[in-house]
Parts: sequence; C-alpha cells; structure tokens
Amino acid sequence: MRLLPAALALAFAALSVSTSLSAQKIDAPVDPRSMALLAQGRAAAAAGNLEQATDLIETALAVDPRNRAAFVELAAVAERQQLPGKAIRLYREALLIEPNDPAALRGQGEALVAKGAMGPARENLAKIKQLCGKKPCPDAVSLTATIAKGPPPSAEPATKVPEAPDAK
Repeated sequence: MRLLPAALALAFAALSVSTSLSAQKIDAPVDPRSMALLAQGRAAAAAGNLEQATDLIETALAVDPRNRAAFVELAAVAERQQLPGKAIRLYREALLIEPNDPAALRGQGEALVAKGAMGPARENLAKIKQLCGKKPCPDAVSLTATIAKGPPPSAEPATKVPEAPDAK
C-alpha cells in the first residue's frame, strides 16, 4: 500500500515524458505561418519600422518557437535599437537551437563587443573559424573587424571612480 502512490507518480512521469517527446519532432520543418510572419517582420525592419518588425517577429516565435532565423532577425533588430544585452540573449536562444550557426555566433560576438565583453567575442570568433575550416568565411571576417575596432566608448569600463563632493 505504501508503494502505490510512488508507483503511480512514476508511471505518470514516464507517461508525460514520452508524450512530450512524441508530440514534436526535433527536425520537423518550421511552421510556414511563422516563416511568413518572419518575412513580414524583415520587410518592416528594412523599411525602418523596428517596433512593427519586433511585434511581427515575436509573433512568428509564438507560432513556432523553433524558428531560429526569427531569433537571429529579432536580435539584429535589437542591435539596431541599441539594445546589445537583449541581442545577446536572443542570439543565445538561436544558438540553443543550432549551436553551429555562424551568423548567430557572429551576431552575438558583435553584440558582446558592443557591451565591452571582448573575451567571449573572441571565443565566438574561434568557433566560427573552426566551423569554416579553410573556406573563406564572411562571418569570421566581419567579427574580426568588429573586434579590431573594439567596443564603443560608452561600453568601456570606467577607469576613474567619481569623487565624493567636498563637504564645506
């Protein structure tokens, strides 16, 4: 009698795991509705309407959260809005779906440089170079140039601590 609740809990856990695993194939194609919303979002971003682009691309992700291209595009929009922290997070989401995406690694590296995180940006560059091998790789060239340029002045850490006002 004492084992019955534990056995039932274990059976329900096994049933729920097997159900969730069979519900969605890992390599299933991205929902076409999500891709259509992504295309509309790209068009809005190209037209300079970043708010509408963000809304459309977020809707594309709500339709299909596996749409890696939508994460990459939304991160690019965040960078255009001067939000490198948000861009880094969105690129990370894309890299969770496909860790070997050179475009996402490049974008995340560029956003890291914008935040002043040069070490992690160099790590992304090394991953891109490893993925490209001996082939020419525009993503590696772009990230190399961004790293060489360095972070913007506002991203660099303060070297001087502000002094307290004199009390007279």
